Amino acid sequence: MSVSADLVKQLRERTGSGMMECKKALVEAEGDLEAAADIMRKKGLAKADKKADRVAADGRVAMARAAEGKAGVLVEVNSETDFVANGDEFRRFADSVAGHALRAGADDLDTLLACEIDGKPIDTLRQEMIAQLGENIEIRRLVRYADDKLVAQYAHGARIGVMVELDGGDEELGRDLAMHIAASSPICISEVDVPPDRLASEKEVLEAQARESGKPEEIIQKMVDGRLQKHLSEITLLGQPFVKDPDQSVGDLLKARGVQVTRFTRFEVGEGKEKEETSFADEVMAQVRDS
Repeated sequence: MSVSADLVKQLRERTGSGMMECKKALVEAEGDLEAAADIMRKKGLAKADKKADRVAADGRVAMARAAEGKAGVLVEVNSETDFVANGDEFRRFADSVAGHALRAGADDLDTLLACEIDGKPIDTLRQEMIAQLGENIEIRRLVRYADDKLVAQYAHGARIGVMVELDGGDEELGRDLAMHIAASSPICISEVDVPPDRLASEKEVLEAQARESGKPEEIIQKMVDGRLQKHLSEITLLGQPFVKDPDQSVGDLLKARGVQVTRFTRFEVGEGKEKEETSFADEVMAQVRDS
């Protein structure tokens, strides 16, 4: 049967799919727009299942913050390539996920994925985006702060996002600290927060290096202690030189202002993931095969 151009246009606007795909679905549904949309949704979910094992190590960090500054979220949403990650549709999807996580009070991924936007679970919208954009898309991680303290955020492009929670202070200080964390990548707030296994491992390395000097044991221990303190100042927020004033540490800055950092989160897109190396031609051919 033949279908009208107007029906094809309506289905394209609803699904974001190509003209020929929409026309085929309408023919299969004998011109029923709702049935055609359902057919395309099912085909889209099937395509999403096929792409689920593909590595999605690109993407963007999206964030949202309550107007009063007492709550916020960071969400990492992944794609396979920066081409998709930089597209308007992917950006809108990531931003809408972050905004909904904030409004819904979602504290974990399972809760977030089950939440609905315009009557559809977010996980279903994710799968539809896979069908539409031709790449695996993953909502990888989420963090939410909402403890009636000041929450500040900073985004370095779309690839690094930071959220920091302060007891005291103001918006300007919070943003400066978030910017510092984005640039300096501390692993924790203070020395007492450093994981014991990491501390032991670093000390073992430093002792082995110091013993190569052939100095007496008491000198070696002093060398190790000094180098360990230097290492701790480099990896802890309070020990690091403040990026806007390297002559003082972040700890000294906060002490002078009577402020405490209670927690922070730094997301960088794809960290900890091994990205597959493919050529542009390979990516195009993969999309052709899947279409």
